[in-house]
Amino acid sequence: MTSEVMESHPRFHYHSRRVKAFTYRGARDMDRRELFQALMSGAGLGAIGSLGNPAEGASLPRAGTSAGAVPFVQVRDGTRLFYQDWGSGRPLLFVAPWALNSSWWEYQMAHLAAQGFRCIAYDRRGHGRSDQPGRGYEFDTLADDLHTLIERLDLRDVTLVGHSMGCAEVVRYLSRHGASRASRAALVATTTPFIMKADTNPDGIPKSALEKGRATLSKDRAHQIGIAAPAFFGAPANAVSQEVMDWWVRMMVDQCSLSTMLELHRAFTETDFRPDLRRITLPTLLIHGDSDSSARIDLTARKTLPLIPGSRLTVYEGAAHGLPITHMDRLNADITAFARGQA
Repeated sequence: MTSEVMESHPRFHYHSRRVKAFTYRGARDMDRRELFQALMSGAGLGAIGSLGNPAEGASLPRAGTSAGAVPFVQVRDGTRLFYQDWGSGRPLLFVAPWALNSSWWEYQMAHLAAQGFRCIAYDRRGHGRSDQPGRGYEFDTLADDLHTLIERLDLRDVTLVGHSMGCAEVVRYLSRHGASRASRAALVATTTPFIMKADTNPDGIPKSALEKGRATLSKDRAHQIGIAAPAFFGAPANAVSQEVMDWWVRMMVDQCSLSTMLELHRAFTETDFRPDLRRITLPTLLIHGDSDSSARIDLTARKTLPLIPGSRLTVYEGAAHGLPITHMDRLNADITAFARGQA
């Protein structure tokens, strides 16, 4: 999406100077910080995005195909999912974070397609150019959507790459549909195994705090998402341009409805994935930043690791949640090596 289109969007008009104005002012207020962390938890505002709406995307050609090709797959309930398909070779399938869409992965897809991989990413239901059915925002349906995409594109020996909430979709897919078509799974800044506090998960985030975060998002989500950007990327410790943070905000605000965001936030923070993780048998690589405030490593990756037999954790020191941007080169290299069986 060009800057001209973004600036003229009829729903929101976002000025980059507002993000600069907020930066870390809220860090001095403990209540605000706790509220922010609850909203960001696991993949909260730390995984946002989506591109265009279904009507706008219906006539767009699939990347790498002739003009006029329709880049949609229709799933069981009639919902159409938009996807991007670049390159050829061993397939990699990318699953985006909460409230973000397939364009979030463009820096991985462009690089890896040039390395001889076929790179596919899709907009989950209610995001970007996919349909907005107003239903199906729970993990069985999301996993079935992913299954249908894999079947319709006849993907085999595929490496699944999830980020944030997208990792939970990968995990439920493997638990629900098996790994007959998948060979590996990379979980980047995962939100598994369980975000919400419970008797069996005493380190989790209290349900009341999660509900308070959603209530705040419901009042002024453009503002809440805007002030979340620096922490999501770990700025200024991790280099990220103002334009990228603006792009991230626009993806979420313009291309994922408030209703969809709220339903999915509730689903990924309140679902216990521990039984699913124990059923995964294929090689799994966990990649996580040790300064991730959206999905704290001690609550997520380090608890996920022992539940997947033979899995491995790679920790990026000083990294936050937005690894596909802030640690682009390292992440691309790690995914390449893992997909080739070299790591």
